[in-house]
Amino acid sequence: MARDTDFASLTEPYRRELLAHCYRMLGSVHDAEDLVQETYLRAWRAYDGFEGRSSLRTWLYRIATNACLTALERGSHRPLPSGLGAPGDDPGGPLAPGQPEVPWLQPLPDALLAGGPEDPATVVASRESVRLAFVAALQLLPPRQRAILILRDVLRWRASEVAELTEATETAMNSALQRARAQLSRAAPAPDTVVAPAEPEQRELVERYATAFANADIDALMALLTDDIVFEMPPIPTWFRGREAAVRLMSAHCPVFGAPGSRLVPTAANGQPALALYQYGGDSRDGRDGAYGEGSEGDKGGILRAFSVEVHTVTASGIARIVSFQDPSLFPAFGLPLAEPAPAVR
Repeated sequence: MARDTDFASLTEPYRRELLAHCYRMLGSVHDAEDLVQETYLRAWRAYDGFEGRSSLRTWLYRIATNACLTALERGSHRPLPSGLGAPGDDPGGPLAPGQPEVPWLQPLPDALLAGGPEDPATVVASRESVRLAFVAALQLLPPRQRAILILRDVLRWRASEVAELTEATETAMNSALQRARAQLSRAAPAPDTVVAPAEPEQRELVERYATAFANADIDALMALLTDDIVFEMPPIPTWFRGREAAVRLMSAHCPVFGAPGSRLVPTAANGQPALALYQYGGDSRDGRDGAYGEGSEGDKGGILRAFSVEVHTVTASGIARIVSFQDPSLFPAFGLPLAEPAPAVR
């Protein structure tokens, strides 16, 4: 009992940052939570043999990284639609069917990282480096390069430590790091170069977006979006660029857009403002009817059903990217119900 208590008290403070690490590696909040549990199980079994030759934090990261690399042997690529091809050209026309069999990138709720250590370096590592564009770019790297880049450039491990973990010479490790940096620079900006308004300004802009969306106010939406906004909606592979295309897509295909009784709940993911969208009525099984391109009246049974989670990238010019994750199974990770009674709709 004393051993278990000692292990828990010493290792628990690292749980949230390990979750962020596993999420960067895997691109899935569900898989990351599973791998953190696996990490703690492996660490508990090996705890009697921990000799303190490295810090406890470093030891846990070694276990977590190796667990992630093992998991990635079964599949290493969680894309967003924009990483798979060119944008669509007809947002008002029929959309390609969703591809639920593709392991799409998932958002990471900010609430799962709240309350972690107050060390500034740790806070930066667990917040700025989980921004959606950065994590999406990480998924383009081979697993071992991904691990090396995260350990060196995000967690600031020494080259000798990373070489030891990856069982490579420092020369080979540095070569892999340079290749990873080059590929990442082509896919996404570095986290510390992302310039965004202060958090209150971001929240206020997204609140205005939510109001315009709920009221189907086209003019207000056009004023809030950037000229070259990217709008994508996994598991649907088609994505669009440009404010006119984005607004036309919303008005033509989203059953929540301007719908009486629907609800938009403010939340946060990947260090960015987000909205959880609830559809009034919907399919009695999982709320998936009425997804983009599959509009339906549903049962209209006085129930709000989980529809999608939108993560917004906000810049000084407006909202520059919206990723609408049409996966109701994400709602519990945000502490949100899959369904709840709806207020009366007139």
